[in-house]
Formats: sequence, structure tokens, C-alpha cells
Amino acid sequence: MSAAQGAWTQHFQVRQTSRDPKRTQNLVLLLVGIGGIVVLGIALLLILLFTSLQFNGVGLLIVLLSGIPLAGIIATVLLFDRWRPQPLVLLALCVLWGAVASVVLTFAFQIPTIHLAGAVGIDLTGDLTGAVVLAPIFEETTKTVFLVVIVLAARRYFEGPLDGMMYGSLIGAGFAFTENLLYLGGAYAEMQAAGLIVTFLVRCVMSPLLHSSFSALAGLTIGFAARRGAWWATVLMWIPGLIGAMILHGIWNGTSSLVGGGVGGLLVMLALSVVIAGGWWTTLAVLWHGETKTTREALMRYAGAGWLTQEEAQMLGTWRGRRAGRRWARPGPARRHMTQMIRVAAALPAARARVEAEVGGPAEREYEVYLLKQLTLHRSELLAAMGLAGR
Repeated sequence: MSAAQGAWTQHFQVRQTSRDPKRTQNLVLLLVGIGGIVVLGIALLLILLFTSLQFNGVGLLIVLLSGIPLAGIIATVLLFDRWRPQPLVLLALCVLWGAVASVVLTFAFQIPTIHLAGAVGIDLTGDLTGAVVLAPIFEETTKTVFLVVIVLAARRYFEGPLDGMMYGSLIGAGFAFTENLLYLGGAYAEMQAAGLIVTFLVRCVMSPLLHSSFSALAGLTIGFAARRGAWWATVLMWIPGLIGAMILHGIWNGTSSLVGGGVGGLLVMLALSVVIAGGWWTTLAVLWHGETKTTREALMRYAGAGWLTQEEAQMLGTWRGRRAGRRWARPGPARRHMTQMIRVAAALPAARARVEAEVGGPAEREYEVYLLKQLTLHRSELLAAMGLAGR
């Protein structure tokens, strides 16, 4: 018998499970999320349709070119999300918020601000002022405010800085997609194919991670507070991340305005983009590694309390163990129960952290117990499906 198989022969016989104490809340959030996807999705489809019908047939090409960095960022986030998957509804909402809502809100607040400032004799229409001051303030605020909504409404799915970084990156990617539509369309209208190619190379190839990196800063700071802080602490921690995003955004825009569009200027911007992208990738990898370590350590504590064996904790807390467990479980019901075991085990460490920090009150403790009972239930069903229940 393999080590993976041996781990599953020690188990608890559980035939009944408690009800998720947040089941009603989750249902409400799901319905609201689906409604948001429908509304924002229709708005995005109208934007895509309008863009596609413009520019004498080149509009569809502009949409496709703008979607290349978006697709790459979404694929990257989904890859890193595999360790502890978050709801697809929430991930889709992040993209749509960035692509539609934040763009609309930016225009809705920025344009009146410019007019009001002009009415009292302050000119905010200059290119440098708009790029270095106005754009960072309004764009980063309207993008990252949705992170505050997530952590307040669905804190269970905002379990730490890795989640915050992924949510922020998706929001930024959505915003960049719509912004690329505008820039690529404007470049083609002004300089035809040459303008389209140059703008695509500069925005989509040289600097695809800018908005994702900016928004991710706010997700990081909120995420560090979300694991253990009270709700008001998570809101307050939005501020340093937001300020950091504004500063980084302003530095990028200011540098771009100062160096110009020559070869030297492009090299400077490429170097800055590489630094920002390197920071994004490095931070994501470090947080991902930290999450796997935290999960493994937490599961070992559950093993010490008798909920798991040491072998099971190692299996559920490592990539190698998870792969071995999936290979051992036969396709069908056994494989499905193994997958559910892995998902529940991934959710347990964050629930324990919130209980220890006294976040969520009695409902959080009930949720942890619910997860533990789910763990033992799926283990029993897995063993039954494998014909090992009596061993």
C-alpha cells in the first residue's frame, strides 16, 4: 500500500454534517454577484460592439489586441489561484469592475472636478497635471474601492495578501483593457496602421502589468489586515495601499511625459516597466509560497488535535501530496471527494486565523467546525468509494 493510500486508512466515521452557518449570506452574495456580472457584462458587450464597428473593420482587431494582456493576466491569476481557489463569480466581477465601473466612475468624478476647479481659477487641464495628479487619484480610487467592498461583504473569500493581490491585479487588468481600447483606437484614427502597431507594442507588450501592479498594492495592504484585523482595520489599510498605487502611477505617468517618445525615452520606460513587472511577479511568487507553507503548518496543528493524521496533513498541505492523492483516488466519486477534501483543507487555515483573532464571532467558530465536519465526511465517503471503509 502506498504512503498516500495508507494515510487514508485512518479516518473518522462521519455520516452527518452541520449546515454552513453562512449559507444564507453566501446565497445572497451569489445572487448579487451574478446580477453584477449581468449588468456590467452587458455594458462591456456594448463597449466591445461599439469599438468593433468603428475604424472601417479594424475595430475587431483593436479589441483582440487589447485583450492579449488581459488574457495573460487572467491566466496567471488562475494559475496562482489553484492552491486555494476563489469563486469564479468574484474573479469575474473584479475584471468587469475594472473594465466598466471604474472607467465610468473615473470620468464621472474627474470631469466635474476639472470644471469646478476651473470655476475658481484653478487650471487642471494641463497634460502633466492630468497625467501625474488627476489620473492616479481618480483611477486608483475608483479601481481599488471595490476591494473594500469585497473585504466587507465577502471576507471569507479575502483571506490574505495573496487574495488581495489577485483581486487587485484582475481589477487593474480590466481597467487596462478598456483603456487600451481607447488608446489603440485613437492611435489608429490618428496615424492608421503605424500608430496602432506602435501603441500596441508600448502598451500591450512593453508595459502590460502597470494597472495590475498599481491596484495590487491596495489589495496587498487590505489583505494583510483581512486575515486578523477588525473590519475597520481592513478599511483603514486600504489607504496606504491606495497612496502607494497613486504614487507609483504618478511616477510612471510623470516619467513618460518627461522622457518623450524617442528611442531613449522608450528604453527608459521599458526599464521602468521591467522593474514594476519584476516586482509584481516576485511578490506573487513569494506570497504563493507563503500560503502553501501556512496551509501546511495549520494542517499539522489540526493533525496534532486529532482531526488528521500527520500523513494526511502532509498530503493535503503540499502540491506533491495533492497530486499523489488525486492519482490514488479512482476517477468518479472517489476523485470528487478527494478534490473536496483538498478544497476544505485549503480553507481551514484562514478560518483558524480568524477564530484566533476573534474575527467574525461565534459564526466563524461554527464555520470552522462545519469545515472540519466536511473534511471528515468527505474522507469517509472517499474511503467508501475506494472500498476501504471497513479497514
